[in-house]
Amino acid sequence: MRNFAFLAVLAGVALAAVTSDEDSCRAQQSVSAPDRPLGVSDPLAAIPLPEPATKPLPICEDRGYAALEQDLKRLGTTASVLAIVAHPDDEDGALLTYLSRGLGVRAALFTLNRGEGGQNAMSADSGDALGIIRTQELLKAGEYDGRTQLWGTEADFGFSKTQEEAFAKWTHERVLYDAVLAVRRERPQILVSTFVGGITDGHGHHQVSGEIMQEAFKAAGDPKVFPEQLKDGLEPWQPLAVYSMVPFAPVTDGKMFDYATGKWAPARFHNYVTDEWITEVPSTDVVLPVGTFDKYLGRSYAQIAWEGWGQQKSQNGGANPTLSGPTTTRYHLWAVDKAASIAPENKGPAGAVPASAGSKDSSLFHNRRVAVDTSISGLARLAGPGAPAWLGAELSKIDAGVKAFGPTALAEPNASAAHKVVPIYKQALDLRAKVAASTIEPAAKANLLFELDTKIEQFQTVLKDLLGIEMIAFTTHASRVEEGGFRGSSADETPRSVTPGEEFNVRIHASMAATEAHVEKMWFVSETGDRSWKAGEAIGTASSATTSDAIFKLRVPENAEPTEPYFTRPSTEQPYYDLLHPEYRERSFAPWPLAAWVEFTFDGAPVRLGQVVQTLGRELGPGGVYEPLVVTPKIGIRVEPEARILPLDGSPLPVRVTVHSQGPADGTVELKLPAGWISEPSGTQAGFHFHVGGDSEPIVFQVTPAPGQTGAFTLEAVAHSGGHDYSTGWQRIGYSGLPPYNLYRAAEMKTRKVDVKLAPGLKVAYVMGTGDTVPEAIEALGIEPHLLSPAELTMGDLSAWNVIVIGIRAYSARPELAGAAGRLRQFVENGGTVVVQYQSGNFPAPLPLSMGGPPERVVVEDDPVKLLEPENPLLSWPNKITTADFDGWVEERGHSFVNSWDPGYTALTETADPGQDPQRGGLLVAHVGKGTYIYAAYALYRQFPELVPGAYRILANLLSAGKEGR
Repeated sequence: MRNFAFLAVLAGVALAAVTSDEDSCRAQQSVSAPDRPLGVSDPLAAIPLPEPATKPLPICEDRGYAALEQDLKRLGTTASVLAIVAHPDDEDGALLTYLSRGLGVRAALFTLNRGEGGQNAMSADSGDALGIIRTQELLKAGEYDGRTQLWGTEADFGFSKTQEEAFAKWTHERVLYDAVLAVRRERPQILVSTFVGGITDGHGHHQVSGEIMQEAFKAAGDPKVFPEQLKDGLEPWQPLAVYSMVPFAPVTDGKMFDYATGKWAPARFHNYVTDEWITEVPSTDVVLPVGTFDKYLGRSYAQIAWEGWGQQKSQNGGANPTLSGPTTTRYHLWAVDKAASIAPENKGPAGAVPASAGSKDSSLFHNRRVAVDTSISGLARLAGPGAPAWLGAELSKIDAGVKAFGPTALAEPNASAAHKVVPIYKQALDLRAKVAASTIEPAAKANLLFELDTKIEQFQTVLKDLLGIEMIAFTTHASRVEEGGFRGSSADETPRSVTPGEEFNVRIHASMAATEAHVEKMWFVSETGDRSWKAGEAIGTASSATTSDAIFKLRVPENAEPTEPYFTRPSTEQPYYDLLHPEYRERSFAPWPLAAWVEFTFDGAPVRLGQVVQTLGRELGPGGVYEPLVVTPKIGIRVEPEARILPLDGSPLPVRVTVHSQGPADGTVELKLPAGWISEPSGTQAGFHFHVGGDSEPIVFQVTPAPGQTGAFTLEAVAHSGGHDYSTGWQRIGYSGLPPYNLYRAAEMKTRKVDVKLAPGLKVAYVMGTGDTVPEAIEALGIEPHLLSPAELTMGDLSAWNVIVIGIRAYSARPELAGAAGRLRQFVENGGTVVVQYQSGNFPAPLPLSMGGPPERVVVEDDPVKLLEPENPLLSWPNKITTADFDGWVEERGHSFVNSWDPGYTALTETADPGQDPQRGGLLVAHVGKGTYIYAAYALYRQFPELVPGAYRILANLLSAGKEGR
């Protein structure tokens, strides 16, 4: 992936730029650098560059003295852990924070899916767009947990009640492949999961993650399992112990509770490593003090983690602050490898992470059954029983040096301490070179180099902390470095993206609090592997005793790919992703297109810092906000809406096409139609012209289908400009406070004819909740819904409408809605109709109803639906609803089925998942005064984008309720 770089060498203020061949970023000694004596090799040349930082402004826990204290812990241990869970927000963030920030453990999280099938409390985005949001949210949470992130290729297909369904959708082999790959990449000593792999986990996805974590413990070290993974330095890896959180669901009197089904079952837990079953609650083998107060961080690890968990706002809307105080998390040990297994009386090696005072069962690494050597000297074990004597001796020397250095660094966190750590760092560099050149067995060598490279990176991080060195790279309009005023310097505001062939400027700014540190060189790396990025000589430079700046002019390759997700699928019905770039598998996203690197030197030792090139934009409130630079096409095109039924009255279908240009452009728009269809203007007559970048006015095509055709159809738009064809557009996915990411969609509209009737004269108001596309579906029926504002809802004249529809989760998102309960009741009593779609909890209604807890859901989309009163007007007018109207549904039947209600309601349907009690609370109707009140738990909102005919017919009946005979 890192196969191209261009390098600028700094000598005083003179900068020269060269373009190098493949892997030049790893062989920079070939570049003639005035400040490196000829013949002196680059000690970092053979070491792969780590991931460049993506966030230019770290959170408070990762700055200053607090950062140094944590980085010293990490330098002094080789402890490592990988957590495996199903969805974003499943992770035990308090545990990961305690391990990473409290003990210095190298922590990583592997999440099977991106939460695409969940709910969204922040916006109307769903499906793959929601997956992007939840990916970004989990990355943001990870800044607090202090861990790295990996992903499976599985997609969240909605709530699943069983392990069997999840494996049937994903396949066992796919899930195990992804988990084994994560283990082999991260090489953790310990595996943990929030889940045990049984029904106490609830969600079927949870159960799969708990099982697969244990199975990966067995499989990752076996070279016969997925041997195709064993390339590019990847080797089999055997973790040393595997734990799960003790079940949080009730287990009592020999029974355990399954919160997915709301039922009890005989207590039975499977050890997937040993294939044994236990009939009691899995034992608590380790109790970890995650509520410990950290004097350097100023709060407990649980408090830090909870703030991180609260960043996952699409699921929780934001978390409440956590009070300080003792908090623990309990884990069960499923298995321990013989290399770390000890008898109860054995205290384990000196290098093991120590247990807390008073209990030797407060550590995953060292307890009555497990002894993991996490010392630097303990790395010699990776070479096996035939390890050369020099390896152990030199590791021990480094280990002793680090242990002696730590207290000194905390006592004098400055250049004086840096002088003392450099000799130890150089020992690590020398040892790394010696191992690489040795005859140690290849698999052992690969694992040793992985650990030594990690340690070398940690040495550099400690030096960064001590020397106060940092760097940032950002796009700029400037061609020379400007002096800062009394408020200091800042990046200037620039576009968020560049396009193929575009020239732009990037400024690299480096600073050093310690004047003994110097900038050796600056360079850029195309993380996407494209060699054709071009950089000329620096066009502006400035330097002082503590800063170095350079501005470079760069050119985007003509064939540069857009920055987009590397994972894709043809529809949300496919429960896994296809990979545009298999080499990126398990990454959060494809690499950002461009990163800048700066190498500092101190006492002759190199320190490298890398940063993804940033842009600066301004948002009202937050002010200047950095975002990584992305590549987009020169032209984008989109069709709105993306799905719509043909007009009921036979009039032409309006198709709105918008062209977006990143700069001046001319061209034409072509609308590709099914055979026999016609449009006005014709499909090739519409043109566009841009003097500057931006969006065109929508080009509206009035499309008439061929008579007599049935089924679903697709209309495609293409923009022709500059000899290129463009058939996709992009949307910035995210919300305020969350970094956005571009999602590309084909410029298409799906349409079909639906046999649906509607009562005349309907005037519909809509109370939008967290966001949905139901208003668009209502508009497709020929009604222009009015979105009620808070003021209209609480004080406006509601009699202007005869139907009010409450959007999904509106009672959670619109606090004024509960206060308007009396007004809504009066609206119904006066003859209006209120339709309430599914809500996340109980809400005020004219007649009492209750969901109970947790609310029931029916998740199998093709579960049979029984019509209890087929002649009820709600099911018979103006459309005759039959069981066929529930055919072809996607993802689920519905959420939040009511389980008790006032006798004034009539239940109209019954459905259930296999083994679930019959659910009759999915469609309730009551007549209050002169009007009608309806609760609909069925997931109609998921069906409209897929043009499911029955969903539109049901919606039409809901809107027409009470109008029969009028």
